[in-house]
Amino acid sequence: MIKRTISGMIGKGSLAHNRREFFAENVEPDRVQLNICYQNENLKEVYKELFDDAVGRYNIGKRKDRQITNYYEKIRQGKQEKLFHEVIFQIGNREDMAVGTTEGDLAVKVLDEYVKNFQQRNPTLHVFSCYLHQDEATPHLHIDFVPFTTGSKRGLDTRVSLKQALATQGFKGGSRGDTEWSQWIQSEKEQLAAVMERYGIEWEHLGTHEKHLSVLDYKKQEREKEVAALGAKIEQKQIEFDVLSERVLNYDKAKDELSNLEIELDTAPKYQLPEPEKFMTAKA
Repeated sequence: MIKRTISGMIGKGSLAHNRREFFAENVEPDRVQLNICYQNENLKEVYKELFDDAVGRYNIGKRKDRQITNYYEKIRQGKQEKLFHEVIFQIGNREDMAVGTTEGDLAVKVLDEYVKNFQQRNPTLHVFSCYLHQDEATPHLHIDFVPFTTGSKRGLDTRVSLKQALATQGFKGGSRGDTEWSQWIQSEKEQLAAVMERYGIEWEHLGTHEKHLSVLDYKKQEREKEVAALGAKIEQKQIEFDVLSERVLNYDKAKDELSNLEIELDTAPKYQLPEPEKFMTAKA
């Protein structure tokens, strides 16, 4: 059994490039006809299909200035979500799985089998563009999709959301290094590895993921130390505050007692001097 790496990375999402509406320098034009198109939908039409009904429900009873007239443009011009996402999968590299070789042809078979179940595995990622390229150095897949969530309680009940789309499929991120996306990519790599095994290819791990996690664990430990130190500092400041508060309280009590004593000296009969009687001598 041969060993090969798996690459799963975020793509630029150049739909025109994926469709070969133009040729980049690394493309071999005489091999373009070998590319496989699995899906090629118009993105604007996809948005209408997925979200028009939800937009209609959202606009009911709303003022015109608060209605959504074009959800595609709203997302395109906004900053919270992207119109779509792209992921690229590849087995091996140009040295061990090159296009046109026996190994490269094997990679094509594996990727072809893998991608045919992609949409079924990922029901909340609507795939609208999907190509397997064999006209570059190494066979690879471009999968472009619109992530969506349903049943939302705020805004549109069906809306664009990568985080919620992946959460619906069971990928719930924890730390910055263990996001929904990283969990999902890892899961898809495992799905691809399972297909590879059926073709006699073992997934070769390079250890980069484990190194990455070790760095994250170290940083996490350092943050925990900082938080603990800050906690101790806050506790010390609280003690100092309590001491000062007690002193202020005692000062206020003493001030009140002094004020009461002054009032008593001014008003209590036992502290008052008698008025002199008429025609008393100065000696008296």
